[in-house]
Amino acid sequence: MKILVINGSPRGKRGNTYIMAEAFLQGAGEVGATVEQILLSKKTIKNCKGCFWCWLKTPGKCVIKDDMDPILEKLKEADLLVFATPLYVDNVTGLMKNFMDRILPLGEPYQVKDEKGECRHPARYVKTPKIGVISNCGFPEQSQFQVLHLLFSRIARNLHSEVALEIYRGEGELLKQTTPEIKAVVDKYKDVLRIAGREAAQFSKLSQKTIDKLNEPLVPFEEYITTANNFFSGRLDKK
Repeated sequence: MKILVINGSPRGKRGNTYIMAEAFLQGAGEVGATVEQILLSKKTIKNCKGCFWCWLKTPGKCVIKDDMDPILEKLKEADLLVFATPLYVDNVTGLMKNFMDRILPLGEPYQVKDEKGECRHPARYVKTPKIGVISNCGFPEQSQFQVLHLLFSRIARNLHSEVALEIYRGEGELLKQTTPEIKAVVDKYKDVLRIAGREAAQFSKLSQKTIDKLNEPLVPFEEYITTANNFFSGRLDKK
């Protein structure tokens, strides 16, 4: 099992998304999976030009020469491709969107209908990885990830794949807190992330027990909201 995580956080290793993805990959590695996390913040990936060269002149190859080509090669070998991104304005980050635009070479230009009669592009390669999603946000509720849930169901469909797992974390700003009480809570959550990684590597899906554990609040919502508001009030007072 090869698991490739594409991390679209501008914060890179300083981000909450990295904390989640690392714990997940640790668990997967414990049961023998080959794992890698690529930080888009450390890569040069330019905007798609919409020129269609990857379809018409150099099929399967982008005309832009940057860091995307080697990532696409790794993507083609992966069994599970995990999109890891913080929630920005109900969606993925700009870094992740650029990456998603540049996977166009994986498809062919023709249009075919799926089993529901809706058009999509044929897959260029026989093997397509299953899709995973890891995300967090500064709001407390898990309902904040509705757009990502729909988006990646569409991405998986267009890639002739399926969504194998979704891990969403409201109250994401707690993940880097160092107070003993919060750190203990976060450590327990990381344990569940490692369990999720082991299950993904072994079964290509998560058990309902693990899903339920991942969706539990880290702290009560009202407590989190008060803490978050006090943090920003303190920052504003210093100006």
